[in-house]
Amino acid sequence: MEIRTFYRKLREIEATLPDEVILVSKETPEGGRAGRFTEAPRSVAARMIVEGVAEQASDADAESYREQVRANQVEEKRRRAAASIQVSVITEEQARALSAKPAASARGKNETKS
Repeated sequence: MEIRTFYRKLREIEATLPDEVILVSKETPEGGRAGRFTEAPRSVAARMIVEGVAEQASDADAESYREQVRANQVEEKRRRAAASIQVSVITEEQARALSAKPAASARGKNETKS
């Protein structure tokens, strides 16, 4: 492809794309796998489309991809929160001391009201 034609096509496609584009990869001789979704900025997406290594995903496929990304983010946040839980091991005596303190303070409040 002539370089002028390449850049003309690049500008034309870039003008029609939104800021963030969901792309679907195509199989390429260099080992590119078909059917992989990715999100790319307009300039990168336009270049990939012109080079023939990807195409813009349909609206339904793009929404499905975004929903999957959201679900992955929620799952990752949940996993990280679960990993950050801290456990303290205490002795039986310490446990009794902790459970005795609220009861003693509750008795003290009740006695002052009477």
